[in-house]
Amino acid sequence: MAPVIDNVVRRSFDPGAPSDAFRSQWKHPGDIFTLLLIIGGDVVARALAQLAGSPITPVAFSFGWVAYAAAAVVSAVGENKLMPLPDCDCQVINGKSGYVRSNTSWVIGRIVRDFESWMDRSDPSGRVRAQVDKMLRDRWEYDKAQAEKAEPGAGARVEKPVQAGLCVSIYQPGQATKGYPGYDLVYWMGFATAILQLGIAAIPCGLFGDWGILLITIAGILLSFATGSLPQWRAEKWACRQNSTKSVILTKGNGSQHAIVIVGNGKGLDLEDLAAGQTNVNFSASWDTRAWTLILATLWILLLITAGGLSRNTWFLLAIGGIGILQNVFVAGFRRFPEAYGIPLTLENVIGSPKVMETLYAVEEQYPRIGASMRATFFPGDLRPDEEEKWQRFADKAKAQKNRREQTRENHNDNALAGASRKVADDDKGGNKTTVTIKAGDKTADSNSGDDSNQRAGA
Repeated sequence: MAPVIDNVVRRSFDPGAPSDAFRSQWKHPGDIFTLLLIIGGDVVARALAQLAGSPITPVAFSFGWVAYAAAAVVSAVGENKLMPLPDCDCQVINGKSGYVRSNTSWVIGRIVRDFESWMDRSDPSGRVRAQVDKMLRDRWEYDKAQAEKAEPGAGARVEKPVQAGLCVSIYQPGQATKGYPGYDLVYWMGFATAILQLGIAAIPCGLFGDWGILLITIAGILLSFATGSLPQWRAEKWACRQNSTKSVILTKGNGSQHAIVIVGNGKGLDLEDLAAGQTNVNFSASWDTRAWTLILATLWILLLITAGGLSRNTWFLLAIGGIGILQNVFVAGFRRFPEAYGIPLTLENVIGSPKVMETLYAVEEQYPRIGASMRATFFPGDLRPDEEEKWQRFADKAKAQKNRREQTRENHNDNALAGASRKVADDDKGGNKTTVTIKAGDKTADSNSGDDSNQRAGA
């Protein structure tokens, strides 16, 4: 025991040692940057999903990139995907069949999540906001009247509701562009952040000759831009067909305040495709993507090891990473407009009522099958007899309109076929050889005249 006691006695009593250690750490933080590089990968993933699409994806170098790179390898190799799942649950309803599809698209999720920020963007008069305010006032007046009936004076204590009924906004899409990353403030901010980071990194190089921080910053920016520029991002983000004639409804489901109708006019993206395309096996990560993801993850880890060797002027590196993570957080959470995802939308009409069923009736009156397609979502239970009768009348009306359209198309085809036949007969009389092929629906007419007719006559 004596040697142990001697060692304890001989140890110096130095109450200033912790202060020196703290002072040294705050003067030249060690290993903090390498630690910060492995946290916050989910923020980086969302920022990449927001800006991906162009050959250069300007997501700034920041904390969290090493964590993201490792997770990306697992996702690309195991799940065959790069795009994260949407952070807003919503449904996509076919406007003709009423088929409901759960959304897995980041683009659709963000369009629905940010709807209130862009709903009146194409309409300076603010029709959607005005309609919602009117619905809330009407509901408030109704609630106050009901409270007064139950107890005189109770209406004054009724608070204004924050939600009432259903508001359906109808939009016409412009010409959609797959792969358009949205050249807005969020996009260009990435380049500005990279320039600022390089400027900060150049300070210790110019003042003290410490070029290590500048080297780490340049390598981090190049790796950041390269990681977001893989072609797989574009393929997954816009995994759908173009020029769709399919009308769809976007909504958060039963109980939501809004439903968004996007009319199929032959210009927009097939949003029903897009809702499932991100998880579709046809858009799985290629072997090239997996290989590049693994290479980039390896380079990120090497950068992490290299950054761990820096022991002086590390505050500059922390400032660079802090600015980068601020840009990442801003990009990941910023509310963007639909055109930033390549889907320009123009408001056509807005329909709303404090009574959800009344809203669906009004929509069905003006846009056959659209209201009926939403009925099962907002009223999944049994309907009252009068409601059943009214919806049956709507169905009969829609069927009659469909039959008239088909009959009109059939008559048009018959007229075209008859006109072509008369032209062939006139050519026969003139002794000319004419070959005409007409396709009208399922009808095809091939006619030969002139020399062939003379040969048959001679035979």
